[in-house]
Amino acid sequence: MQKKFILVINCGSSSLKFSLINPVSSETVLTGLAEQLFSDEASIKLKLENKVIEKQIHAPHTHNIAIEILVQQLTELNFQEQIFAIGHRVVHGGEKYNLPTLINNEVKQTIDKLSRLAPLHNPANLTGINACEKVFDNLPQVAVFDTAFHQSIPSKAFIYGLPYELYEEHAIRRYGFHGTSHYFVASQAAEFINKPIESCNFISAHLGNGCSITAIKDGKSIDTSLGFTPNEGVMMGTRSGDVDSGIIFYLVNQLGYSTEEVNKMVNSKSGLLGISGMSNDCRTLEEAMTGEPNCRATLALTVFSYRVAKMIASYTASLTDLDGIIFTGGIGENSMFIRSSILSHLTLLNFTVDEDKNKQARFGNKGKITTDSSRSCWVIPTNEEFVIAQQTQTLLSSTLSTKTVGQ
Repeated sequence: MQKKFILVINCGSSSLKFSLINPVSSETVLTGLAEQLFSDEASIKLKLENKVIEKQIHAPHTHNIAIEILVQQLTELNFQEQIFAIGHRVVHGGEKYNLPTLINNEVKQTIDKLSRLAPLHNPANLTGINACEKVFDNLPQVAVFDTAFHQSIPSKAFIYGLPYELYEEHAIRRYGFHGTSHYFVASQAAEFINKPIESCNFISAHLGNGCSITAIKDGKSIDTSLGFTPNEGVMMGTRSGDVDSGIIFYLVNQLGYSTEEVNKMVNSKSGLLGISGMSNDCRTLEEAMTGEPNCRATLALTVFSYRVAKMIASYTASLTDLDGIIFTGGIGENSMFIRSSILSHLTLLNFTVDEDKNKQARFGNKGKITTDSSRSCWVIPTNEEFVIAQQTQTLLSSTLSTKTVGQ
């Protein structure tokens, strides 16, 4: 049986997202999610064409058990023998990794060391890698790092205005995230305008519960809004984004907050949720604006749109030319209101939304949403899983035999 699929694994602290992809044809034949792991409500769902398979995950409710159930289902569906590699999303690669990397013990040790820079993500990613090794012990595994695309950022963009020793001794600098997403949509936009990616200049806005803006020059990231952690930059679903650092000291020293409380506040209780007081979901807030409008919901979306527009405008300082703006991510792909609001702040840069095109570009539809006389702006659904599969295939094709990678 021909081995033609890559299993893509995105392991969270209490979840396991997976896709089975043919990297040559780009066909995704199966997707799924195991969620609420480590609880009695743990479950796993697989989607195959029009078929949905759901199962409860029994004690001990771990990633290992979830992957064992996944393997069992893949075997029953006659897919397991067709898998030739595993591609893992790993959030933080530090300064060490700027390319997809074949996983070995040294790589795992480095991912573990980098957990201090991504304590919520890298340990979970490593858990997924170890769990897959137990059941796919004969298959190569590849790490694709979220930070890799941003390793081209120059020092003027990644160095903070702090004592330089903090960078030299503790690697405190801007790293950026969502790199796989920005890479994918930039490549797609390059196809739209029929230019090689190496000649393209974009500003990419990945807007979801987490948000980041990236300036892309000649196909490479040269600045990005997420920094040392995923809390810097624009306001997000539950994250504050940029705040005056003095507020942190005021909360601790004057109002008696603990550092743990402040950390939870700026990461989990701020952003759209914090301002609106009702939800971090853009859809809920937009609904609250209709009829008798909720003032705080309106304020939250107004602040969000303005902050994103301001960040986009600031990134023109990084570029000498601009082919256009890209919207992606859950909000960027689906909220015509947010897109229109953001572009309304950018008329000085010659962006004018075409409301009919903007309305059409939702729920998986992609395309240009600005008028013919405007500078271009596109909606492009992201596909990080395909990028991981594609980059895994490319790496293995260059390092392993044709027989091994199943071509």
